[in-house]
Amino acid sequence: MKALVTGASSGIGREIALYLSELGYDLVLVSRNERKLRDIQREVKTRVEIERMDLTDRANPWILHEKYKNEPIEILVNCAGMGVFGPFTNTELEKDLELIDLNITALTILTKLFLKDMKKRNLGYIMNVSSIAGFIDGPLMAEYYASKNYVLSLTRAINTELKKEGSEVVVCAVCPGPTTTNFNNAAGVEFKVKPYDSDFVAEYAVNKMFEEKLVIIPGTRMKIMAVLAKFMPGEVVRNIAYSIQRKKRK
Repeated sequence: MKALVTGASSGIGREIALYLSELGYDLVLVSRNERKLRDIQREVKTRVEIERMDLTDRANPWILHEKYKNEPIEILVNCAGMGVFGPFTNTELEKDLELIDLNITALTILTKLFLKDMKKRNLGYIMNVSSIAGFIDGPLMAEYYASKNYVLSLTRAINTELKKEGSEVVVCAVCPGPTTTNFNNAAGVEFKVKPYDSDFVAEYAVNKMFEEKLVIIPGTRMKIMAVLAKFMPGEVVRNIAYSIQRKKRK
């Protein structure tokens, strides 16, 4: 059994990799930070292959698939992601495009290519890491929220296609709320509420994936937020989101 995890050097991706190793999976770990991947390699007992790779380079997801397309990849975890904070006209366009290439383009390429392989075997799991942000619009983090909306919508649509085809392949979208990761440092913000531990989020997500849950929301608070976002007027939700994001500025 083998699992490929992107964004595996820290946070939720790292904890997912550790938990999958505990369950007996060999790992292919992808990140730009080779040193942290080596730390995981020394920590776990199963076999670990390391791919130091920048997935914002559009060629790299294709290269990654070409290398592992004939391997028994049973689980693909698309966890690599980034955020950009600030009014849309103030953020750097290059950073916006980097976010799109990582959060959307790389995820789409890897999902499509590995899903084709899994459909041929009629076996496999794909976990796409979205966010509770995927349910709403996000003023002051517009690009990030929009990217997570995309991930959630894409995954739901693919799930329906697979069910109509009678496929045994499972896809799911994990939608965590505030979690202890390095994400906020990179985005330049900080949580004003107590975050969930990344190991809790990871184990919950993996267990629900194996239960074939489509949309996975770790934590009762986040489940309530998702329900409220569905039924509250959009303008109200956007104003609340704006207020929350403004308070997160470091």
